[in-house]
Amino acid sequence: MTYEQLFLQIKRKSSFLCVGLDTDLAKLPTFILNNTDPIFEFNKQIVDSTAPYAIAYKPNLAFYEAYGSKGWQSLEKTVQYIRKNYPEIFLIADAKRGDIGNTANMYAKAFFETLDFDAITLSPYMGADTVKPFLKYKGKWVIILALTSNESALDFQTMNDSTGQNLYQRVLQLGRQWGTHENVMFVTGATQAPLLKDIRHIIPHHFLLVPGVGAQGGSLEEVAENTLTPHCGIIVNSSREIIYASNGLDFAQAAAEKAKELQMKMKAILLHRNLI
Repeated sequence: MTYEQLFLQIKRKSSFLCVGLDTDLAKLPTFILNNTDPIFEFNKQIVDSTAPYAIAYKPNLAFYEAYGSKGWQSLEKTVQYIRKNYPEIFLIADAKRGDIGNTANMYAKAFFETLDFDAITLSPYMGADTVKPFLKYKGKWVIILALTSNESALDFQTMNDSTGQNLYQRVLQLGRQWGTHENVMFVTGATQAPLLKDIRHIIPHHFLLVPGVGAQGGSLEEVAENTLTPHCGIIVNSSREIIYASNGLDFAQAAAEKAKELQMKMKAILLHRNLI
């Protein structure tokens, strides 16, 4: 998916919402567990109910790998279902891979060829060699971890080097050189709102994947105020708040209502900025 195609979908749906498919068997409605593939069935109903409001889905790989080969099959079926029924959707593999050489090449093959994701999250700790194998794929994206939303992110990400520069700033500055704003995004957490304006100054045109809105306490309005660009430039993820909005028979409807609620807020923000 190109930069222009992504922005076009944002305009068409008046939304920059990504729904995180962090599907945990322990949290699913009990009646779903009677299905031969409860993870896929849950995902299918969540996707069908929220697709009018979402421009992206982000399966978190840990929630599939935890169940071995059956979990991987559920992931494959989920990706295939979205590709067939919602081809306009931007699909993110939340894999947080971070290796080099032949290993990175195989990860790229797995997620961009075998599974046909549009993007993958990467940890850049090992440098450019972590990222470059993925950039060989035209129309695919890397999403580099820069400043995350977890509490202990500050253990390393805001450390200063000898020039007074923070580590996350160094990641942004180098990461933008490895590719372009048309194939590189960055993860920047909504709970780090005071630093988002500085981040946008360093990377004025790149898309940001922003977790932490909702259950983790991040403010959608504050994120948008500090990061929106003339091409929107942000994808805001919400996982638990949407997919676990209800544990009853109405779980899919409840997810749709929560997704619509966020989409309406996003529409108001986009209208205010004359982006739609």
